[in-house]
Amino acid sequence: MMTEETIQLLAWLGIAVFLGILEAVTVALISLWFAIGALAAMIPAYFGAPLWVQILVFLVVSAVCLAFTRTFFKDVVKTKKQPTNSDRLIGSDGVVSSKIDNLQGTGKVYISGLTWSARTIDGSEAEEGDIVTVEKIEGATLYVTKRMKE
Repeated sequence: MMTEETIQLLAWLGIAVFLGILEAVTVALISLWFAIGALAAMIPAYFGAPLWVQILVFLVVSAVCLAFTRTFFKDVVKTKKQPTNSDRLIGSDGVVSSKIDNLQGTGKVYISGLTWSARTIDGSEAEEGDIVTVEKIEGATLYVTKRMKE
């Protein structure tokens, strides 16, 4: 028959393992600190401390770990926007090869030897043959403005 201390010890271990797996799956750097808190709570559970002491140790250790290490890990694991070759198109001019109509969700622009889906920034239409300037790129869609006719 298991004692109450053994049950509490196994419960904290189970919580720590669950939170560790959750951290591995999400990579959010949140549940890791609580997993460490659960491991720390196993110490008073091992010595038979009351449940409220175990919970207090869990909360304090989790909060301390979160407060002192989260910013460090966020800086280390910081993801940087990786520029792509398509970013070089921003500011370039292209020719509308198929009428751009944001409401219909249609439009193509020919630029640098490729044809791209296109939408206008301001929602206006651009006719085939119009010259447009690329303002931004989202996915495989160029967002353009019409150049003034000279």
